[in-house]
Amino acid sequence: MTRSAHSANPHTAPKTADGAKTPRGNWSTIFSLLPYLWPKHELGLRVRLVLATICMVLAKVATVYVPILYSHAVDALAHQDHTDLVIAVPAAIIVAYAGVRIASAAFGELRDAIFAAVQMRASRVVARQTFEHLHGLSMRFHLDRQTGGLSNIILRGTLGIQNVLRLATFNVLPTIIELLLTVGILWHLFNVWYALITFVAVGLYMVFTFSFTAWRTKFRRQMNETDNEAQTKAIDSLLNFETVKYFGNEVHESRRFDESLARYEKASVKSQVSLNALNIGQAMIISAALAVMMLMAAYGVVHRTLTVGQFVLVNTYLMQLYVPLNFLGFVYLQINQGLIDMEQMFSLLRVNHEITDKPGAIALAPQGAPPEIRFEDVHFSYNPDRAILKGISFTAAPGQKVALVGPTGSGKSTISRLMFRFYDTVAGAVLVDGVNVKDITQHSLRGAIGVVPQDTVLFNDTIFYNIAYGKPGATVAEIEQAARLAQIHDFIVSLPDGYKTKVGERGLKLSGGEKQRVAIARTILKNPRILILDEATSALDTATEQEIGTALRSIANHRTTLVIAHRLSTITDADEILVLREGEIVERGTHAALLNAEGVYAAMWAAQVEQEAGAEDVQNTVPAAAE
Repeated sequence: MTRSAHSANPHTAPKTADGAKTPRGNWSTIFSLLPYLWPKHELGLRVRLVLATICMVLAKVATVYVPILYSHAVDALAHQDHTDLVIAVPAAIIVAYAGVRIASAAFGELRDAIFAAVQMRASRVVARQTFEHLHGLSMRFHLDRQTGGLSNIILRGTLGIQNVLRLATFNVLPTIIELLLTVGILWHLFNVWYALITFVAVGLYMVFTFSFTAWRTKFRRQMNETDNEAQTKAIDSLLNFETVKYFGNEVHESRRFDESLARYEKASVKSQVSLNALNIGQAMIISAALAVMMLMAAYGVVHRTLTVGQFVLVNTYLMQLYVPLNFLGFVYLQINQGLIDMEQMFSLLRVNHEITDKPGAIALAPQGAPPEIRFEDVHFSYNPDRAILKGISFTAAPGQKVALVGPTGSGKSTISRLMFRFYDTVAGAVLVDGVNVKDITQHSLRGAIGVVPQDTVLFNDTIFYNIAYGKPGATVAEIEQAARLAQIHDFIVSLPDGYKTKVGERGLKLSGGEKQRVAIARTILKNPRILILDEATSALDTATEQEIGTALRSIANHRTTLVIAHRLSTITDADEILVLREGEIVERGTHAALLNAEGVYAAMWAAQVEQEAGAEDVQNTVPAAAE
C-alpha cells in the first residue's frame, strides 16, 4: 500500500510538530507547564518548591546587603585615626561581609539542590506522557511520521522544560526581586534620582532585550526546522543503508544530508550574529546608566554630601545588578528557545486520538474459547476519493481458519488492520463474539489477537527479548518451548551467545526466514484467542515452510484464524477461502470447491503451479488437493 494512501487527516495531524507554526503562543506553553510545577498528589514536591522559594528570597536579601557592608568597611578604613578600636571595626565588618556572601551563595546552591527534584520530575513526566501519547495515536499518524524529527522534538522539549523551570523560576524572578530591593535601598540611602535612573535603565535594558530576542526567535525556529530535517534524513538513510548500498547512492545521500546541514548552518550563523548585536546594545545601556550615576556620586563626594564608601556603594550596586541583568539576556533567550522547543512537544500532546475507547467499553478476555469473527457489509477508505473495501461480509466461526487471497491492493491487509482497530470502518461493523470492536477496549482487543506479519521488524536487542516480547515476564522454559514450535530453537543454541545474541537494528543480523521464525515464536508465546497470519511463511524455504506450517496448524486448531496468503499451497486446509479483488469478495469456498469452479482462484492456482513446475512437492500437491 503506497504511503500516499495514508495521508494524514488534517484534523488530527500535528500542524506545529516542525515548529513552523505557533498555535497558542508562549503563554499557552507556560500555562501548560504549571501543573507539572505544582503536581497533584505530590506533597513532597510541593514542599520542596516552597522551601526552594524561601531559599531564593533569603539568597537575594543577603545579596543586596553585601554592598552595604562593603561601603561601611570602606568608610571605616577611610578614617585617619587608625587606633586598635578603629581598625577592629572594619575588620568585623569585613568578616560580616564574608559571612553574608557565603550565606548568599549557600542559599542559592541550597535552592537549586532542593528544586532539582521538582525540575527533573516535571521533565520526566512530560516526556513520558508525550511518549505514551505518541503510542496512542492512530496508524494514520505514524505512517506519515518522521522518526528522527519526533525524537528530536521530545529530546529538545525535555531539555526545554528543564531550562525554563530552572531559569525562569530561579533566575528571572530573583533578578526582579533584587532589582526592587536595590531601587528601594538607593532611594532610601540617596534620593529618588538614583532609584529612578536605575529603574529606567533596567526597564530600557529589559525592553530592548525582550524585543530584540523576540525578533531573533525566527532564527531559532529555522534552526529547529533544519535540524529536524537533517536528523530525519540521516536516520532514514542509516535505517535503509542496504538500499543505499544496492544503488550506490552514498554520494546522493551525503549531498541531501549536507543540503540540510547547510540550511542549518545559515540559520545558526544568523542567530549568532544577532546575539552579538544584542550583547552590544545591552552593554551600551548599562554602561551609560553606570556613567551617569557614577558622575552624580562623584559630585556628591567632592561636595562632601556623600562619603567615599557611598560612592563605592553606588558602583557596587550597579555592577552587582549588571551581572544578573547581563545574564538575563542569555536567560531570556534560553527561556524563549525552551518555550519554542516545549511548544513543539506540547503540540504533539494536542494531536487528537483518532481511535479512542468509548465510555463503558467492555474488556475482551485474552484467554478462553476461540471467538466468532464477523464482518458485516464493511466499507473503508484511507482517503475519501479511493475506496479500499466495498461491502465486505464474512463470518469466521469459533476455531475456523479463513484465508484471504487476492492481488496486491485488493484490501487483504486492511482487513487485518480493521481487526486490530488501527482504523475504524467507514460503514458496516467488525464484530467479535457479536460485539462491535468499537465497543471493546483497544488494549483487550489487541491483547486477544496474535499476528505474524509479512515484514518482521525486531527490536535492537537479544533474541530472548524479542521472543519474550510476546509475553513480558514469561519463563525461560516457555520462551524455549515457543522457539521449538517455531523451529528456531536449534538455530539459536548453535549461536555463540545463544538466546543472548543481539539481532541488530530492525533485526538485520538475522536472515528473513530467521526473523520470521522469531515473530512466529513470540506469537506462539502470546497464546492469543485470535490468530492473524499475514504471509507468515513468505520468507521461508519450502522445507522450513512445511515444518513451520505444521506448527502453525497445530496452534491454530484452538483459535479463530485469519490467513493472508500469497502462496496458495499454505491455505489448502482453510475452512473458507475468500478471493478479493479491488475491495470486493469475488469468490469464496473451500480449496477444492474453488478449483472446481474454475474461476479467479483456479487461475491463480494454475499460475503458481506453472511457476513452481520444477518443485516435486507442488507437482504432488496438485492432484491430491484437487480430489
